[in-house]
Amino acid sequence: MSRPNPFGRCAPGGRRPVRTVMALFVTAAVLIAGCGSTDTTPPRGSRVETTGDGFLLDGDTWWPTGLNAYQLGTDWTVNKGCGAQVDLDNYFEALPDPSITRFDLYSAMAVDKESGLIDFGPLDAVFDAAERHDQFVVPVLASGEGACEDLEFKDRDWYADEWDGPDAVPNVAGAQAMTYAQWLDTAVGRWGDRSSLAGWELMGEPETSTCVDDSCEWQDRTCPEDAAAVLRAFFDEAGARLRAIDPDTPVWAGLAGGGQCGAQGQEYEFIAGSDGIDVLDYHDYGPVGVPIPGDSDNGLARRITQAKAVGKPLIVAEVGQEAGSCRPLDARATDLETRVEAQRAAGTAGALFWSFVPDPRTDQCTLDIGPSDPLLTVVGSLQGQS
Repeated sequence: MSRPNPFGRCAPGGRRPVRTVMALFVTAAVLIAGCGSTDTTPPRGSRVETTGDGFLLDGDTWWPTGLNAYQLGTDWTVNKGCGAQVDLDNYFEALPDPSITRFDLYSAMAVDKESGLIDFGPLDAVFDAAERHDQFVVPVLASGEGACEDLEFKDRDWYADEWDGPDAVPNVAGAQAMTYAQWLDTAVGRWGDRSSLAGWELMGEPETSTCVDDSCEWQDRTCPEDAAAVLRAFFDEAGARLRAIDPDTPVWAGLAGGGQCGAQGQEYEFIAGSDGIDVLDYHDYGPVGVPIPGDSDNGLARRITQAKAVGKPLIVAEVGQEAGSCRPLDARATDLETRVEAQRAAGTAGALFWSFVPDPRTDQCTLDIGPSDPLLTVVGSLQGQS
């Protein structure tokens, strides 16, 4: 008896081959469905490289700026989505170029919500639109908190034993489940040669805590003694797995950098030394008027020093402040421009603002950045600095 093809309508953008034997789970199904490629052209090298303290774009020094827009893969005609649907061409056309957009590339967003079959179309569309407008993206492969996935926090045991095991990614909408490792193989194999790709992020805000009850609220989690060792091993192994498929594109860690379990104090530098990652991160939601936030153990200044110690660039991958009903948008834009300029002078390698939404709630106090927000001008002005 023939089995239903779990990869369904994978034709849109289906010319990208899966380039590694590690992706056999996906390769076989895609080829059976007729959605694979027989193109044997070697993959292009990445346009983006890292140096000991920064980035190169096409061989030239680059201090990238841009936005977080986690919901770009949402297509309500296909998937359950993650946030509001975005007009991709309008979004990328409005950005100063070349900018980086960090977005969610989760396995759940490659599933048709009606049939439960795999449909890569909405995610292909993000890369296609970015390339049409000569923009760059950094896809985040999974969420540490499980947001827009199964809503399950990824704990210490997940990073130690489960990320490449049978229960790492649940059955979504009736589709055949993929482990995180299989999704990594699938995603990197499919999109690893795209010219719009500036980097891969292995995990959004990883934290190797232990849950004390089923709710796993952050206030009640504990941090085991081996938390840093477990997280370092994950980056070593998952990073090596990714590089086996795409050896050229920089790998981002996704660390929040504020002292989360597994990367507290000096542990951050231990994690940063992993051969599996090229780019370090810090997420800044600090108070207005304090450009270098945090304390001496887990603040931005300490993270910049640690990044220099291991010879890797550190990008402030999320910079966010509230505005709207509580504060004028132009006041936020002015403050964040001053803030990011100070961070750059201190040694950061770039900045991405949090977070774009197509329908900003200007009547509320939020982190929303809408299509006409003055922060878009700031992205351009910072991009133009030498």
